[in-house]
Order: sequence, then C-alpha cells, then structure tokens
Amino acid sequence: MTIPHIVVIGSANTDMVVKMPRLPRPGETVLGGRFFMAAGGKGANQAVAAARLGARVTFVGRLGRDMFGRQTEENLRREGIDTTYLTWDAETPSGVALIMVSEDGENSIAVAPGANGALTPADVERAESAIAGASAVVLQLEVPLDAVQRAVELAASHGVRAILNPAPAAPLPHDLLCRVDLLTPNEHEARLLSGPDGGAADGAEAAAEALLARGVRAVAMTLGRRGALVAEAGRMELVPSFKVTPVDTTGAGDAFNGALAFMWGQGHPLVEAVRYANAVAALATTVMGAQPSMPTAEKVAEFLRTG
Repeated sequence: MTIPHIVVIGSANTDMVVKMPRLPRPGETVLGGRFFMAAGGKGANQAVAAARLGARVTFVGRLGRDMFGRQTEENLRREGIDTTYLTWDAETPSGVALIMVSEDGENSIAVAPGANGALTPADVERAESAIAGASAVVLQLEVPLDAVQRAVELAASHGVRAILNPAPAAPLPHDLLCRVDLLTPNEHEARLLSGPDGGAADGAEAAAEALLARGVRAVAMTLGRRGALVAEAGRMELVPSFKVTPVDTTGAGDAFNGALAFMWGQGHPLVEAVRYANAVAALATTVMGAQPSMPTAEKVAEFLRTG
C-alpha cells in the first residue's frame, strides 16, 4: 500500500463538551449534563482521521502560547503528526469550542477561534516544501480565507490536488473555487456556494452541477443519513451511507474528509474513496468526542467486513 502524505492546513481547538438529555431551547437551562474535554478543531480532526488510517500527515496551524496550545501540540505528536509548521501566537489564546450533544447524537456548537483566526498566508508559505511533496492538501474555513487561498495557490503551483471542506459555510470567490480539485460541502454549504451571487440551487444534484459549472473539478457532497453525492464531469452518483446507532455526530464530517484525503491520496477512484469515507464517518458517530471518535484502519476494515 502506498502511504500518502497529507498536508492539512486549518484549525485546532479544545472542545468542551456537555452530553445533555436534549438540546436546550433559547433561554432554557437543561440539567443532567455530563462534561468532558477533548481535542478538536476541523483541521486537527481531519489530520488525526487521516493519520489513524495510516497516512503520513503534516499539520499547519496557529496555536496560542497557553495550556490548550501545549495540549494540542502534544495530542498531534502523539498521533504521529508532523508539527514542524505550527505557529505559536503570544498574543491570542488557542481556539476553543463549546459543544452540547443530545441523547440522540445531535449537537449544537459555538466556537471561539482564537489563534486560528490569526493564521496568515506567510504561515502557509513556510510550509511550501511540505505542500510541494504532498499527495493532497486539505483545507477548511475555520482559518482566514486569505490563508486558504494561498494554500490552494501553492498546491496548484506544485501540481498537488487541493481538497476544500467549505465549513463553516461562507461565500467563496470564483478564483478560489476554480482551483479546487475536490469540494466537500454538506447540502446547506453546497446550496450557499452554488450561485455566483449566493443564489441557491434547488436540490443536491442541481447544486452539485452548479458547483461544477463554477469551475470546481469534483464534488463529494455529504447528505447525512442518505450518504454522499459524487459529482464530476459526466458523472453523478449517490454513494449510500452505513447504518449505525449514533451517540455523537460531532466530527463525523471531519472523519469523512480525513478518510477521503487518505484514499484519494493513494490514487483510489473518487466513488471508491467516498464509500470508504462514509464508513469512517459512520464509525465516528458511535463514539463521544471529535478526535477520540476517529477510527483506526483496522476498525474500519472490520466494520466493512462485518457490516
């Protein structure tokens, strides 16, 4: 098996999680919660997901010089992730996320980005040698857009495929979208991006077609329990999900993206890579917490064999 080198550029947070009987309504207090802390952040989650599946992973991000930042670096190193290109910020605290999870696995999340919001194009440029030698570069939108744009430009200049998970949802310029090799939105994000002026296409397939028309080379759109829609030139295919009983959906999308980068970085066809990523995402929903839920390659193989 070829070991892909995945460069992940993005956020790293500390998640403060409360497991609730149900999510509170505005102005309501719900008692009976259980609290724990776990490593999180979309970028770090995706890096851990790919690393546990067997990829060689380099993480590019920005941390505060505080307890949370030190813990984040230790966690990444423990996963075997290269942290050479972490930037330390003495003025801004590390990012944190406050997460409530209901008994049926649904969640509500508030994020204070902290140092993630200070990542610069120059921070990305320092990692150019890693980007140049990567199988794929993975990005999200929990860091500033100019840093994302610079990363996509560098990937393109070195002939490296760029995977953009456009979350949290935000409008994106055409010159960025047309450089993206694979866009991985959920249905809401796809609808937001499907029109050049923010106009939303009607339905997942129409949104995917509109994104291809805007210059994206391929789309893998996550549709929750329905699975994922793969769209590329001349092809549109729904890849079904795997049935599990979820306990926490936090990080499932990140598990999907990390697994997709791992498989696509090995050269697997996109539909095959998405099927594997669906399995990894399903497994991730069966464990509490974001990074704690990322499965190993052995667990995924067993799940595919028995499920």
